[in-house]
Amino acid sequence: MNSKRITQEIDLKKAFHIRNEVFVEEQGVPLEDEFDEFDTLNEHSEHILVYYNEQPVGTGRVRWVDGFGKLERICILESSRKFGIGKLIIETLEEIAKEKGVSKVKLHGQTQAEGFYKKLGYQTSSNIFMEDGIPHILMIKEFC
Repeated sequence: MNSKRITQEIDLKKAFHIRNEVFVEEQGVPLEDEFDEFDTLNEHSEHILVYYNEQPVGTGRVRWVDGFGKLERICILESSRKFGIGKLIIETLEEIAKEKGVSKVKLHGQTQAEGFYKKLGYQTSSNIFMEDGIPHILMIKEFC
């Protein structure tokens, strides 16, 4: 299992395929809500892919918002969950954020994943809110 930063359009398309499968097909997020202006290779966001058995199975991105690294679009193909891939995605995105000089990160986590994020040092910082019909919470982590 390994992660890599996306630097080529071909890899970005692999990430989009994973996001489409997880968020649009599995969770019912409208296609027009899943993809946005930050889905490009530019200085405003960085995207990663995680490989398991040499296949791309997970992805995520980090953007720079109000002094935070904002972790977004974190997902793993259903067949590859439970192998520690989620932790690798978060750790990789956090490392990118640290390299950019931010001291804290935030994310909108689905409520069913709150325990997972807490194990990785995140604190719940909001009440439950709906995003694309799915209950979410704001979670924040400050680096030491």
